[in-house]
Amino acid sequence: MPPRPFSPGTQDEAFLRRALELAQENVAKGDGGPFGAVIVQDGRVIAEGWNKVIATHDPTAHAEIEAIRAACRQIQHFHLSGATLYASSEPCPLCLAAAYWAKVARIVYANDRNEAAAVGFCDDDLYQEFRLPPESRRIPCQHLNLKDASAPFEAWRKSPRKQNY
Repeated sequence: MPPRPFSPGTQDEAFLRRALELAQENVAKGDGGPFGAVIVQDGRVIAEGWNKVIATHDPTAHAEIEAIRAACRQIQHFHLSGATLYASSEPCPLCLAAAYWAKVARIVYANDRNEAAAVGFCDDDLYQEFRLPPESRRIPCQHLNLKDASAPFEAWRKSPRKQNY
């Protein structure tokens, strides 16, 4: 069954407004940028997050990442199947990738990437960078084919503790 679309006046709106409240509160606190996120599963909030990049000196401490980490700890699993991520702003490439890795069912956001760019949070350069061949990026990436480099993969393949994710 496909995820249901956003419908104003429903629980979606209430959860999205909570993400916006977290973003607004964070502006006053100064932990990081104006971003908040809420993760809902089975109709209840299982985690909230806000941007903590400045407070933690961690460039990955985005609101969505913080919420995903807290939600996974809460349910004791690395997948958030069936969960909805409510974000005050359209997730950046980092947060979008994390949502995919966590297998959230859908994302609902308030401000789009253009609105974020208007106040200094522009992700367009990252989207463009990712389209380039690895060696042509601002941070060049080079594949060095080492003998036995695949040994960790082979050990993982054979491991009785392996869990696919």
